[in-house]
Amino acid sequence: MVYRYLSLDWINELTAQVAASDHMSEVATSHKIGVTQVVSNGPEGDVTYHIQVGDGEASFGAGVADPEDVKMEQAWDTAVAVATGEMNAQDAFINGHIRLWGDQQKLLDNQAVFGALDAVFAAVKEKTTYE
Repeated sequence: MVYRYLSLDWINELTAQVAASDHMSEVATSHKIGVTQVVSNGPEGDVTYHIQVGDGEASFGAGVADPEDVKMEQAWDTAVAVATGEMNAQDAFINGHIRLWGDQQKLLDNQAVFGALDAVFAAVKEKTTYE
């Protein structure tokens, strides 16, 4: 099956992959953060999803993180460029393509979470279309 990037099917596939990831659960024993991501102007309108880790549990899904420590917003074009490697995420932040609210230090302190999440994204990326 092929999933359109940021579609509900794509989010549901990532939800299942995060839930099945031993590495995500392991990272969640020593890290705690809730991140909401909002992507605007995509093929399906605005999309909001989250990653929540802590107390040995990791979850990914549609909607906002609860509690939300960090919120990021970006346009569809930026999200696709970062997801496909056409744009470096750090450059996107620096150049204002990704807007960030909340506890930036907590975001930095939880880089291991995003490293583990990258492995999950990589598995789903092979089945993702960005049209």
